[in-house]
Amino acid sequence: MINKAQTSSVANSDKPLPIAVVMITLNEAHNLDAVLDNIQGWAEEVFIVDSFSSDATVDIALRRGVHVVQRAFQGFGDQWNFALEELPITSKWTMKLDPDERLSDELKASVGSAVELAQADGFNLIRRLWFMGRPLPICQNLLRIWRTGKCQFTDVLVNEHPVVDGELKTLAGYLEHHDSPDLQHWYNKQNNYTSSEAITMYRGLQLAAKPKLFGTSIERRMWLKKNFFKMPFRYGLLFIYNYLIKGTWRAGRVGYIWSKLRIEVYRAREYKLYEMRIIQREPLVLKSGRGEPDIRVKQY
Repeated sequence: MINKAQTSSVANSDKPLPIAVVMITLNEAHNLDAVLDNIQGWAEEVFIVDSFSSDATVDIALRRGVHVVQRAFQGFGDQWNFALEELPITSKWTMKLDPDERLSDELKASVGSAVELAQADGFNLIRRLWFMGRPLPICQNLLRIWRTGKCQFTDVLVNEHPVVDGELKTLAGYLEHHDSPDLQHWYNKQNNYTSSEAITMYRGLQLAAKPKLFGTSIERRMWLKKNFFKMPFRYGLLFIYNYLIKGTWRAGRVGYIWSKLRIEVYRAREYKLYEMRIIQREPLVLKSGRGEPDIRVKQY
């Protein structure tokens, strides 16, 4: 891991880093000003691929000087590969950022040092989950920064994964993931997400990585995702894993609620897949909340 001791003077420079931040959006007006404030003056380029938002997402992005294009959403992997192939990125480095994520000051300094030293081809970031306004001890090590042109995403409907051929290092500092502003938004988001996962399984599509019990972290996650519904006592074990082993009990009642809701997410996916198999079709309505093309931006 690259740590504070390796942070150079570039972290305190007023000059933007040679990095292009790329986001894909659908109705992210509630997040956009905050995420753009977070990276303002830090990255030299900011791009958005919007999936025809019906809220003020495009208005805010254009007002803030972001390069915006619109394209119909077919899947996360497909949309990210489009972004990397078609956006006019000129920066030496590219970063994937979700609108509900924020970089801590420590992470910003780590990234500044990392791209100046250029000791790797890609960098993993430690993403920490927030729920109901509180941080949880739930962290992921995710590949989010790479040399421009060196990355391609797995072409999957959901759980897309960037693939970089080269050396990877992990940076210090948190990428704070503010998952949803409230439970109303959270339930709507999880409803769509679990439908996409169930459809992936119903169609027999490939997962984000090859499922392997003794493989990499993402391969283990995909193995668990594939085999979870075969496990006895799976929902009780899932709660114990999150609440006791991962330690969400430290967040008090918020941690307890999150651990219980994770069970609902897995159960919804299981029931949706079961329904598709007995009625032999996919859900009639999956996509919602989309608006009309915005003539102010380029369409694809």
